[in-house]
Amino acid sequence: MPFREVEFPSDPKDLAHAKEQFLIFYSSRVNGQLWCPDCVAVDRTIQDTFGPEDGPSAVIVYVGRKPEWKTPSNIFRGEPWQVTSVPTIIKVEDSKVTSRLDSEINALLATFIRG
Repeated sequence: MPFREVEFPSDPKDLAHAKEQFLIFYSSRVNGQLWCPDCVAVDRTIQDTFGPEDGPSAVIVYVGRKPEWKTPSNIFRGEPWQVTSVPTIIKVEDSKVTSRLDSEINALLATFIRG
């Protein structure tokens, strides 16, 4: 299922009832480019996994430009998501975080979405 995108700023509580099973916290784009090298490194894997019609349901949540993300008060660093790095993928079931993946996404994503 193609993923949808949520631009920064958004209310993190609105995501608590998202219909998608996965929330992908990602660097915002600046002039069409991702500012975060870690997001650039996994972008193809994210697109290939969540982009196809038969892919798992996901929403990309842009956390802001680099200065916005680096502030300790960024809205996604607090409750309910507590994101400490981008990219981070959170699996949600019944409006609750059941697991998260924030490193080695290229290597572990296929296992993460199945399990």
